[in-house]
Amino acid sequence: MNSIAKSLLKSAKHGRAAWLRSRSDPSGKRHPRKLVLGIETSCDDTGAAVVDDTGCVLGEALHCQKEVHLQTGGIIPVVAQQLHRENIERVVKEALGASGVSIPDLTAVATTVKPGLALSLGVGLQYSLGLVSKYQKPFIPIHHMEAHALTVRLTHHLEFPFLVLLLSGGHCLLAVAQEVSDFLLLGQSIDIAPGDMLDKVARRLSLRKHPECHSMAGGKAIEHLAQAGNRQQLVLRLPMQQYRNCDFSFSGLQNIVNNTITQKEKEEGIQEGEILSCVKDIAAAVQHAVAVHIMQRTYRAMLFCMKNSILSSKNATLVASGGVASNQYIRKGLQTLADVNGFAFLCPPPRLCTDNGVMIAWNGIERLRAGLGVLHSTEGIRYEPKAPLGIDISKRVAADSIKVPRLKKMQWLAS
Repeated sequence: MNSIAKSLLKSAKHGRAAWLRSRSDPSGKRHPRKLVLGIETSCDDTGAAVVDDTGCVLGEALHCQKEVHLQTGGIIPVVAQQLHRENIERVVKEALGASGVSIPDLTAVATTVKPGLALSLGVGLQYSLGLVSKYQKPFIPIHHMEAHALTVRLTHHLEFPFLVLLLSGGHCLLAVAQEVSDFLLLGQSIDIAPGDMLDKVARRLSLRKHPECHSMAGGKAIEHLAQAGNRQQLVLRLPMQQYRNCDFSFSGLQNIVNNTITQKEKEEGIQEGEILSCVKDIAAAVQHAVAVHIMQRTYRAMLFCMKNSILSSKNATLVASGGVASNQYIRKGLQTLADVNGFAFLCPPPRLCTDNGVMIAWNGIERLRAGLGVLHSTEGIRYEPKAPLGIDISKRVAADSIKVPRLKKMQWLAS
């Protein structure tokens, strides 16, 4: 069994015990084990995993396209599609082989069908429909954001409801998870996602030419350089300060950063594409601005949920998931924010924050247990590049117009 499976087995020990207890009837008899194959191709990673209904990851495999897309400066959908086509069968076979489970033994196949890149989603769906047709297995269509939101229940025994913050290269939202497939959307990005912005800033700074960052994705390069930078050397104006809602905006911040970079290049007398001497300070300032913007909107979401009794003050929990949630600086800020407001703070392990087959398989298990969205006929099933999560109550949040206390008093900001 690979390292990620071992770590999950250890961290999910108590949660799995609870699931096992819940699956026993009063006479103490055990129900037959349920096994789900999860397949993920929503963007640029081809992932597959087999998970059982105790939360045990039996086998998983992942093919990352990062190196290819680094060469082109961004994800090209037709390239991503071709790489998924070339790798999906091998990745699924690896996951099944590691699990020791054959396809006839599966209870169901779960696959991401929304949201994501259309060409990428199509590869996973087509392959999955071939499997379920050949082996006559139930099919569970998965919402990518729901899977991210519920991954924490694989690694921690967490009851509903809880507040979830999803941060990635393609998405940014705040929602309350009330039950499986039952979400209240509090706010989301009105333009681009934080991961997308960080990647674009990294390209503008030509960080692939930096000796410390040549093999790093954009967001990871920003985080790495920021550790040695002084964020106080630059002051970046935060977006949406006049709007008392839980929506996010990162494109305006990106424009401010681009203008700052251009000005610094003029001051240093260098051309675009060369490395600025103050690049680490810029990275630190950008990371800090992104973190504070995220914290401010999350703070308002916490206050809104408490004011309207959507969450209980006795056991309120904030969950952060998605690729950007693996940024340790942002995590530290969110942990401080949770502590100030009396919330527990939970995150999946960093390797489960990025796209993977484990989270899709686990979402399939959750849906099997809840009896939701398990299809015995796939006629008419389609992928959806754009798909909202839950019921949008963002206008209600804005109507409450909750003022957020200043964050400067937090010790995290003084570090």
